[in-house]
Amino acid sequence: MTPVSYKDADHGWNSPAVTAITSFDASRIAAAFVSARREARVLADYPGPLPETLGAAYRIQDAAIALQATRVAGWKVGRIWPPHESRFGSNRLSGPIAAEHVFHAAGQTVAMPVFQGGFGAVEAEFICVLREADPAQTRYTLAEAAAAIAAVHVGIEIASSPFPGINDHGPAVTVSDFGNNHGLILGLPVPDWQGLDLDGWLVSVSIDGQIVGEGRSGSFPDGMVGSVRFLLELLASRGIAVPAGTLVSTGAISGVHPIAPGQSAQADFDGRHGIACRIVAARPEAA
Repeated sequence: MTPVSYKDADHGWNSPAVTAITSFDASRIAAAFVSARREARVLADYPGPLPETLGAAYRIQDAAIALQATRVAGWKVGRIWPPHESRFGSNRLSGPIAAEHVFHAAGQTVAMPVFQGGFGAVEAEFICVLREADPAQTRYTLAEAAAAIAAVHVGIEIASSPFPGINDHGPAVTVSDFGNNHGLILGLPVPDWQGLDLDGWLVSVSIDGQIVGEGRSGSFPDGMVGSVRFLLELLASRGIAVPAGTLVSTGAISGVHPIAPGQSAQADFDGRHGIACRIVAARPEAA
């Protein structure tokens, strides 16, 4: 993978020169996370120096993507909340979604793995399917980002990491381990989504029959489309192509809800669409 320079201060993509994370550190940390994920093995401690900037974190993520044998089918976008937002210079973060971890709901309950003993959570999200992006375009208006969306589906992101403290050390650590993603459930498409106020839909998540969170995607800055704009600009800055069909999980609408193997979850989208999943323990990948 071509070395990336993160020069856009508006989004906190800091130059690698300002961080203590060396190329050796990035490769070592990435290898530790990739191995732990393949072996479904818990990492009690962070496997190296903590990244202090988003630029350093995305360097680790780049190295991990290069080590993966699977195709990247899409990207998750997550919220960076104050006070981290001002410190890191961005209100969002991102991580890759492996093609082998994308499942289609098709009306049935989907079994989704998390790392037992690590971190696991379920998130209700709108999933955007993108048109092919012009690699030369590095800035997008909201209207241009909306025009890049070919379809919108309801969905569930499974956030999971073999490192149980993945979210305890700030957004850079979260970014460094695939953005804390371990799967995506692609639900039904939303017909005529352009004419609907999706950002106003009330979305809820229930775990074992009890509602654990409600929210609207309009609580994100610039809503669902703002997440797409952020991702298109981030990937352009990293020299990463956006082919047609790229999926974007646009952010946890009702919050990030911890969940463990043996539990079940359901996401409800304004009473119009629903998705159900049951959580199982991740198993080591076959050699």
